[in-house]
Amino acid sequence: MSNTGPKTLNLGVLAHVDAGKTSLTERLLHTAGVIDEIGSVDRGDTQTDTLALERSRGITIRSAVASFALGDVTVNLIDTPGHPDFIAEVERVLTVLDGAVLVISAVEGVQAQTRILARTLRRLGIPVLLFVNKIDRRGADCVAVLRDVHRRLGGTAVAMGTVAAQGTSAARFTPHDPTRPGTAHRLAERLAEHDDALLAAYVGDAVPAYPVLHRELAAQTAALAVMPAFFGSAITGAGITDLVAGITELLPSAPPDPAGPLSGKVFKVERGPADAKIAYARLFGGTLRVRDRLPGAGRVTAIEVFDQGRAVRAQELPAGRIGTLRGLTGVRVGDAIGVPREGTEARFAPPTLETVVVPKVPARKALLHHALTQLAEQDPLIDVRQDDVRGEFALSLYGEVQKEVVEATLADEYGVGVEFRETTTICVERLMGNGCAAEHIGTDTNPFLATVGLRLEPAPPGTGVEFRLEVELGSMPLAFFTAVEESAREALRQGLHGWEVPDCVVVMTHSGYWARQSHAHGTFDKSMSSTAGDFKHLTPLVLMDALHRAGTVVHEPIHRLSLIHIS
Repeated sequence: MSNTGPKTLNLGVLAHVDAGKTSLTERLLHTAGVIDEIGSVDRGDTQTDTLALERSRGITIRSAVASFALGDVTVNLIDTPGHPDFIAEVERVLTVLDGAVLVISAVEGVQAQTRILARTLRRLGIPVLLFVNKIDRRGADCVAVLRDVHRRLGGTAVAMGTVAAQGTSAARFTPHDPTRPGTAHRLAERLAEHDDALLAAYVGDAVPAYPVLHRELAAQTAALAVMPAFFGSAITGAGITDLVAGITELLPSAPPDPAGPLSGKVFKVERGPADAKIAYARLFGGTLRVRDRLPGAGRVTAIEVFDQGRAVRAQELPAGRIGTLRGLTGVRVGDAIGVPREGTEARFAPPTLETVVVPKVPARKALLHHALTQLAEQDPLIDVRQDDVRGEFALSLYGEVQKEVVEATLADEYGVGVEFRETTTICVERLMGNGCAAEHIGTDTNPFLATVGLRLEPAPPGTGVEFRLEVELGSMPLAFFTAVEESAREALRQGLHGWEVPDCVVVMTHSGYWARQSHAHGTFDKSMSSTAGDFKHLTPLVLMDALHRAGTVVHEPIHRLSLIHIS
């Protein structure tokens, strides 16, 4: 870490399920002196798994932040879920990280979830340290794991030491001795794969000294060329001190820019006392202060930053830091603060399952709606939808474990017992062709004081809904155009067969309204004047008519796949 001044490292701990990620978090906090006793996932007393459900099930459901100091570096450590049903929670965290520790079990090796995480970290430009955990477990094979990393993750793993007595309780990790000539030679050999000057020196038997190579290792780690690999056990503590040294020496800290333009991102929203929203945010640039107003979200009434394992009140949140913000009644997960940062979308696959949830006691329907609305604030991808005709709520999910967690959360935190209908696959509808429809003001078939004409055109998958105008923008008030667009997008969430139409072009071909009407004596007649509500209510009728004319076909989910050849 070469940055001058206060240094902050926002570090994610990521892994496939049961790799020992939360246990490693506990060990790191203990090593840093934040906690006196190491919590246990089995006992349900870990520092970052604070939800009752997390403690009872022994899994991480929500991301959690803990802070500690390593020398002159403040580390904000974010523990993330490992189960694939909660990949959306991981996605939001990845966008605020400076570096990551990717945990792999020495027994199970690289899993499908490991590959997904590694690929996303690489695409987002996040430097990675590997920690091969559970070297004390029976069946541990560190050599096989490194081979697996090379073949399945596609990166260059640089082993930072050797393992002895693996598979036993006496397993230990010994870092390479920098004073031995062979250490510099081996490291130069791995680094030379990505540096022509170093390759020439290596071939010419002029290997640089170890301190020079260590700086080059840090540079190549930051450039995503290599992944330093440490080995150990979160349970016994083997290899932990060496991993801690690697975190501070090899991962780049957040570039400080407190005087720059305000830029940040909200990656988590939860409810606090009196049902108030608490937003977790990372600042990339500028400084956010108490009483600052954020457009669309509200005014910041309180700020907390993380320090030595706990959140403490502060008057400002500077660039590079993670903190909690209160007072933002309109804030949502994923909101940008100030200038949006480019290239921070993780783009995991959306949920592909849907289920209908109903209260066991019909009188609690309103309470269920309130509870689901709050859950959707924490995880927007569950996409709560209400069927007004049947009085039911539909949710989008990644899997059965997530459904069980939703059920338990509704019962434990909101006191609402629910029943789920059979889980089904989420489908989408795609246009078969173009479709046009229009309703004109003043006709018998149109009860609204508005003219709306729409043409629907197919669009390639993944392009979303595009709204265009073939009428003059000044032909009617802007609020009326806004009402048409918003209403059209909402109506497309349920097509002819009840599924969303995610990709199409909506073209407004006709528009018209009646201006404010008054009688000869000057009295305003509201009943003869168009409002945004007229356009809001007419648009879905016109759009559905256009959908019928275009026709739609129901499609099941399509997953993006990449095939690699393993020799």
